[in-house]
Amino acid sequence: MGLTARIPALLRERTFRRYWTGQTVSLIGDQISLMALPLAAVLVLGADAAQMGWLKTLELLPALLLNIPFGAWVDRRAHRRRIMIATDLGRAVLLLTLPVAHLLDVLTLGQLYAVALGMGVLSVLFETCNVTLFAALVPAEGFVQANSLVSGSRSMAWLAGPGIGGVLVQVLTAPVALFADALTYLVSAGYLARIAPAEPTPEPVTKGHFTEGLRWTVREPSMRALFASSGTIQFFNYMFHTLFVLYVTTELGLSAGLLGAILGAGAVGGLLGAACSGAVVRRIGIGGSLVTGFLGFSLPLVLVPLASGPLPLVAGVLFLAEFLSCVGVMIVDVAAGSFQLALIPDALRARVMGAFRTLNHGFRPVGALVGGLLGSAIGLRPTLWIATVGGVFAVLWLFSSPLPRTRELPTAAREAAPVA
Repeated sequence: MGLTARIPALLRERTFRRYWTGQTVSLIGDQISLMALPLAAVLVLGADAAQMGWLKTLELLPALLLNIPFGAWVDRRAHRRRIMIATDLGRAVLLLTLPVAHLLDVLTLGQLYAVALGMGVLSVLFETCNVTLFAALVPAEGFVQANSLVSGSRSMAWLAGPGIGGVLVQVLTAPVALFADALTYLVSAGYLARIAPAEPTPEPVTKGHFTEGLRWTVREPSMRALFASSGTIQFFNYMFHTLFVLYVTTELGLSAGLLGAILGAGAVGGLLGAACSGAVVRRIGIGGSLVTGFLGFSLPLVLVPLASGPLPLVAGVLFLAEFLSCVGVMIVDVAAGSFQLALIPDALRARVMGAFRTLNHGFRPVGALVGGLLGSAIGLRPTLWIATVGGVFAVLWLFSSPLPRTRELPTAAREAAPVA
């Protein structure tokens, strides 16, 4: 088999290849920001725990508050690609203000807060447009392969981004390292400017336009079940991650370096999951892949509170848990993302995904809060048992819907479905 034949069919198409390349570069840049922005706050400005909490809150708040209104606005726009280019340019400008202010010795926490909030707003707007553009770029039969490629890029970014960010922070200082991230957004904007897919024509605004996506999500049986499963696992997973680092470093005695290696194993598992997800969907169908993925994501994490004994054994168990869980989460991402793309009508796409993301994001702070309170009240290990076992039961919601028996993707995504 020749080299060209080994390249996925979608990457042999120039338009999708340009889109995917821009996304891949941007995702790596996102991982640089995740390291460089908080390090700028800590190392340059001496931020304390409360100030770091505000920084993270301002970054996440737009995802909770703006997905629904942005979805309603985007579904009325005819040119989503242009909006995405504008958000990329806006994010580049915001990030470039930080190294400039640092070099002029006028960088403040207030500016970091403003940039974090602005980046959050523009990222939500970008992703709201992106789901519609993605569906316009890819034919329905290519949804699984396209999602696998983008998920593979995301895993590669998880693997390479922190290392690149660490080197840049070490060599250039944290604020100047953000200059590299700004360049990734310019690259993304450049690639988006070089494609011109036929975007769906927005329909006239009718009564109930703002809440139609939310109502459709709740009333469509498969989407309702998928939301319930996803929301449940988000709640328990944020309970888990709120305490994970504290637990493995204080009670299990892992060093920061060993913990980093274990998390790196997760990124490798994510790459494997993205690579094999297409074959899994073809073999057992979209519904079977969702069930397998949810269990594959949640069940290995039960090994974390189970781990005990000599340090090499504990590290091996945690390595296995992180690796297998990330394989599972990629199968879920690809299967769920492809199913949603195929199921949601074009006219409702941004509003439905905005509602879905808002509902799911709402579970995250609640899970984190409950995890912290329970960890203080009953201890870290018992709380992790609740979090990991509770996450396993998220899959049960799927069995109240047609999803487990669904083998093929829906075929009516281009037609608007009525909302009662």
